[in-house]
Amino acid sequence: MSELDQIDLKLLELLQQSGKLTTKEIARHVNLSPTPVYERIRRLEREGIIKKYVALVEAEKVGKGLIVFCDITIKEHTKEIGHQFVQDIMASKYVSECYNISGNYDFRLKVMVRDMKHYQDFVLNDLGSIKNIGSAHSTFVMGVIKHDYAVPI
Repeated sequence: MSELDQIDLKLLELLQQSGKLTTKEIARHVNLSPTPVYERIRRLEREGIIKKYVALVEAEKVGKGLIVFCDITIKEHTKEIGHQFVQDIMASKYVSECYNISGNYDFRLKVMVRDMKHYQDFVLNDLGSIKNIGSAHSTFVMGVIKHDYAVPI
């Protein structure tokens, strides 16, 4: 992997602000011609620094207005059990993020659902079908103060 210079960092910053910028528009911001900008962006993609491009959707407007952080402990810690848990969580359409964490819990899930009844259904049917869960602790988001997708550069 090549080392990132100031232009690479500026490209990443611009693309995080708007992934719809054209190569020509980005080139104007970094004072380069479009060809080297295009080549740099392709290199950042090839090296996995840019993972993908997505549209950011307003959760409430698509019926996913309740955000819940669910902390999970598992009963046994084996490679197979951990792998199966991860597969089960990856298959859930309601879990938008999952972190393996230290402390009192093993995993932290960010769950996005329509309402409390829908979350209850998730707990009973999705989590309830996963073997080896020892406990689940839910924290409900009352309001979002800051939510930034960008990696600080």
